[in-house]
Amino acid sequence: MGVVAVAVFVIAGGVWWLASLSRGGIGRDTLSLSRVDRGDIAVSASASGKVVAAFEEILTSPVEARIVEVFRRTGDSVEAGAPLLCLDLKSAETTLGNLADELSMRRLEAEKARVGTSTRVGDMEMEIRVKEMEIGHLESELRNERYLDSLGSGTGNRVDEADMALRRAKVELEQLRNRLRDERLTGDADMNLRQLEVSISGKNLAQQRRLVDDARLMSPRKGVLTYINQQIGARVSPGEQVAVLADLSHFKVDCEIADGYASRVRPGNRAIVKLGAGQLAGRVGSVSPTSRNGVIAFTVMLDDDAHPGLRSGLRCDVHVLDEEIPSALRVANGQFYHGAATYDMWVVNGDEIVKRRVTMGQGNYEHVEIVDGLREGDEVVVSDMSGYAGHDRLRLK
Repeated sequence: MGVVAVAVFVIAGGVWWLASLSRGGIGRDTLSLSRVDRGDIAVSASASGKVVAAFEEILTSPVEARIVEVFRRTGDSVEAGAPLLCLDLKSAETTLGNLADELSMRRLEAEKARVGTSTRVGDMEMEIRVKEMEIGHLESELRNERYLDSLGSGTGNRVDEADMALRRAKVELEQLRNRLRDERLTGDADMNLRQLEVSISGKNLAQQRRLVDDARLMSPRKGVLTYINQQIGARVSPGEQVAVLADLSHFKVDCEIADGYASRVRPGNRAIVKLGAGQLAGRVGSVSPTSRNGVIAFTVMLDDDAHPGLRSGLRCDVHVLDEEIPSALRVANGQFYHGAATYDMWVVNGDEIVKRRVTMGQGNYEHVEIVDGLREGDEVVVSDMSGYAGHDRLRLK
């Protein structure tokens, strides 16, 4: 009888053990659980980002020259006005001297033209005054001849000759006045031309002087040199980069996102930048209008661009927030979520978790919208459960 009882006990225990094994078991402390609640969801699109200096200025050579001396190294902190490079400026300074001589010559030519015009105008004014005096004398003679003719002492021929001489002098006076007017107009036009030549020469000289001054390559502001051409003797062309100056006390994030999400990335959109366990808020600044290799580039300007955790070149995850779903049924985002779809979710049911079909909607880096399959207050596993795909329920240990 005792042997039978022992056999029955062993068989019952084996059946219970096999049933437990078929149900499976998992430690509760190994799971990431989230309780379903209601709240707002700001739908986001994920992007990759790289922290870069908020301000970066590329310094270029304004002239073709040769590097003869380097005063700073890459990584050096510099103050505004600090010398960076010394270029061979002999050719540029020779051009500067030639332009200065040309300006002096243009000024002398303008002064010469002014004096010449003034002299010719003065001579014509003098001729006009002489001619006016001559006309006055001829008018007096004509009056005398007419008086003598009225007394019978003169002749008609002498009156006609005096009248003809007067009229000829008046025509000559009119010609002189017209020539004076034309000379003044021509002189003014010539002076305007000379002044324009002087102005052009002055601008060319000022531009060349700026080029020479810029070619001394001083730091335009306080910053850190992230690059400087240190090859002494190297020849640089106009516009060629010779140094890069950055402000490493303030930062922004250069980002890339798949062009399928381009409609969600607009200037002014809020963004969250994940830095390790922390995060920083910001807004989308500029957005590239074109796609390259299937990605769109954009920039996030940080609210706290001087955060101590920021380092140039640091890689980070960026979440761009778009539309907002108010008062949504939601659960914490986890490794299970890969976009709006239907998922097999594990739901806590007493001392076990049970697989349930759940329809998910939009989400962000924190929460996912529940469309169907869960109720508020349900506790859901949000960690990776792909290793238990063959089970429908698991016992919690």
